[in-house]
Amino acid sequence: MTDQATKILRSTYDELAAQVRAFAPEDLVRQSGAADWDVSQVLSHLGSGAEINLLALEGALNGTGAPEGDAIRAIWARWDAMSPVERANAFLDANENHIGRLEGLDPETRETLRIALWFPSEPLDAEAFAGFRLTELALHAWDVQVAFDPGAVLREDAADLLLDRVAGLLAWAGKGDRLGREATLALHVTAPERSFGVAIGEKVEIVDVPAEPDGVLTAPAEWWLRLATGRHAAEYTPPVVELTGSVTLDELRAVFPGF
Repeated sequence: MTDQATKILRSTYDELAAQVRAFAPEDLVRQSGAADWDVSQVLSHLGSGAEINLLALEGALNGTGAPEGDAIRAIWARWDAMSPVERANAFLDANENHIGRLEGLDPETRETLRIALWFPSEPLDAEAFAGFRLTELALHAWDVQVAFDPGAVLREDAADLLLDRVAGLLAWAGKGDRLGREATLALHVTAPERSFGVAIGEKVEIVDVPAEPDGVLTAPAEWWLRLATGRHAAEYTPPVVELTGSVTLDELRAVFPGF
């Protein structure tokens, strides 16, 4: 049995991989949606990340635990030294190896395995581990795709799953002090449809829909996820996004600078 997060991880990777296989060398050095990286550097990040995730998975399976700092730094250094074309090819191999290993877990292992990560956190079961990786893959896939299509969006199946994970990101990705005041928002997102609130203060957190919000944001769910993770430049904001009240989109962009 393959769980939903693993299935979406596979489909998200397959879509990006098909695009990467068609890239010419000059495509790999285009500016990506990540300000400091070209396309090949995003692929390098995703490739090295796949290797690190696979090490964590193998460590859980064989009892050696999560990879340590020296091993992770060596992986990063190796990918940094690659040429753009080498990064693209290695990205394909690394992610196929990682996702294939996840897909190959038997039902009992998927149920009982607990995977320690390489930073302080509770160990994850296989489904949560796949969702953890999907967060990174889906967002950075957009960084690649927007270099060729300014209208690129996150996949709806990925957005559906990530909506339940974004609350954990806001604790460190949101910079509430940049608004200069406390505020609450009512959010109504579509594809999938959800309604919830966001409180902006010393921290940024998901709350119930406020009765008297300072702003009401209506947007596709995928754009809310991109807003929360800093992928929200005006040229990448669809016209259906609507914000009313005393908080502006530019102020929200400051609250969510990205990472």
